[in-house]
Amino acid sequence: MKVFSTKKDNYWASLSDIMTVLMVIFMFIAITFMRQVTADQEERNEILREYEETNIALYDALREEFEEDFAENRWHAELGEDLSIRFLNEDVLFEYDSVILRDEFQRILEQFFPRYIGILLDDRFQDKISEVRIEGHTDSVGSYMYNVDLSQRRTANVLSFLFYRNNSEYNNLSEEDQELMRYWFTTTGFSFGRTLDRSGEYTFLSDRPEDSGRSRRVEFRIVTKSEEVVNQMLRMLND
Repeated sequence: MKVFSTKKDNYWASLSDIMTVLMVIFMFIAITFMRQVTADQEERNEILREYEETNIALYDALREEFEEDFAENRWHAELGEDLSIRFLNEDVLFEYDSVILRDEFQRILEQFFPRYIGILLDDRFQDKISEVRIEGHTDSVGSYMYNVDLSQRRTANVLSFLFYRNNSEYNNLSEEDQELMRYWFTTTGFSFGRTLDRSGEYTFLSDRPEDSGRSRRVEFRIVTKSEEVVNQMLRMLND
């Protein structure tokens, strides 16, 4: 006796085959997606690792070069983990309420600047640096805007001294490196927006009393390309 498949049997057999094919397709898609996620995560980790290693290497280079000079009886300066160098001795920076650099501060800058740009121009760091910011800070005596102007003009005079004094190391650089210096170096006057407490923390964050002596300072801060790293990470997450 012949047995014939019904249309219903053929229907379920076809549906089962389709489901099997779809499951295989979904499995391959899932595997591909997981591999891509893993690859993207590894790339993000590599970007972050490189950024962290650059900051650590810059910090170590600055510390090794200047550690002995930071002593209070020499420059009275300190190195921050944010790659800032704070010159804290108000008695050698500027005359009171003046933008004129004291002679002693000029001598310190003459010792500091050639060694500083030597680190900046190191092949390990050149393409990792976004900006070199000279920051002026005051205490909270006087009006905010008056001190904005005072701190800004002070840092402008510091930059002018570094670049355009007689026998400046800047003048001995190649045209390409001079252009890079002009691209990197900026000046900013913060007035008393970022005063410090006795431990060197920002009073805005620590909620502790201001240390006027520490607040009156000049800082050199290296800004690495962290913003570009963040943007790159965001692009990777959105892709």
